[in-house]
Amino acid sequence: MVTIQLDIAQTIGIAAVLLVVGEFVKKRVDVLSRYFIPGPIIGGLVFSVIALIGHQTGLFAFEFYDNMRAFLLLVFFTTIGFSASFELLKKGGVGVALFLAAAVGLVVLQNLLGAGLAAVLGVHPLIGVAAGSISLTGGHGTSAAFGPLLEQAGAAGALPAAIAAATYGLVSGCVIGGPLGTLLMRRNGLRPAGSAAGAAPAVSMLPTSASASTGDTVMYASILITVCIGAGTLLVNWLKGMGITLPSYLGPMLVAAVVRNIIDWRQTELPLRQFEVVGNVSLAFFLAMALMSMKLWELAEVAGPLLVILLAQTVLMFAYAYFVTFRMVGGDYDAAVIAAGHCGFGMGATPNAMANMQAFTAVNGPSVKAFFVIPLVGSLFIDFFNAVIITGFMNYLK
Repeated sequence: MVTIQLDIAQTIGIAAVLLVVGEFVKKRVDVLSRYFIPGPIIGGLVFSVIALIGHQTGLFAFEFYDNMRAFLLLVFFTTIGFSASFELLKKGGVGVALFLAAAVGLVVLQNLLGAGLAAVLGVHPLIGVAAGSISLTGGHGTSAAFGPLLEQAGAAGALPAAIAAATYGLVSGCVIGGPLGTLLMRRNGLRPAGSAAGAAPAVSMLPTSASASTGDTVMYASILITVCIGAGTLLVNWLKGMGITLPSYLGPMLVAAVVRNIIDWRQTELPLRQFEVVGNVSLAFFLAMALMSMKLWELAEVAGPLLVILLAQTVLMFAYAYFVTFRMVGGDYDAAVIAAGHCGFGMGATPNAMANMQAFTAVNGPSVKAFFVIPLVGSLFIDFFNAVIITGFMNYLK
């Protein structure tokens, strides 16, 4: 077998090409666009299929430069830390806090169910976590971030399992959202009247200053990110010396969260749009590079248990949205729309939640509150809490 070794420039170059390939395929295959499958995932899967052919035929294999991928992971989680604004959580009102609590509760249950079923089915419990909140509430980005960490902890095949579970979740979350909302409406006699009156006030997520697009603001954002990465790694190393082991990404994320809330307290403008751009770019390259090195042949070993876990997770999502989410956020029409959105949110991603709610409200009537609450929680808070909870499960189960 010929081993093709790629250095840092070649690895990044191939990742860039795969980003273009993924977007090209996505625009031409309607089902991929309809279910919001990310372009980097598509491109990365194309390359991983090529690697699978090389492995199965014994003709060739690839070795990649991995250090850049580790740095991109730190950048991505640092930008997540900057999104954890407790001032915005307070401004969002009770509705946002209640839905965040419901979403966090689901995260815990998804991991408990996944790990428990994995143990019963005879596979590593961390495979169950890969098919839990990592892939479902977290989506493809979190799957690619945590999959290699699960494999390092002993769960062989965790990365392809998480990617497969995330793809399953994108589809199933869209499938069950509408029927759930309809069932809640019919059984509770709900109507959309007064929906707008219950909406929370709008909160601006982006800087309004004209300087937000200047080079100075980009430099400011870059400095904040890199300083938090440096300080965060020092924090992780210091805690390790104290006998407390944390994943390398968690330190920068926590430092960024502290910095964000200090800046909020001082009422100083933050380059939030620049954080978003840096986070999206780093995540796109990270996804492509992670999937380039994915070993699809390891997925066969856990495919059966994975399917059982995912079917159970679908039942959990439907029941949780029906019995918990709906009641926690008010038990009215807005709550039914939020519950329908939570199916897309809890099984896939925020865009899936928006698609669920748009389809549902187009037939049944508007809900301003739902379209405020779910994007706010999805874009600002859930990734932070999900990462912390996943870390706890990993440390306990590894």
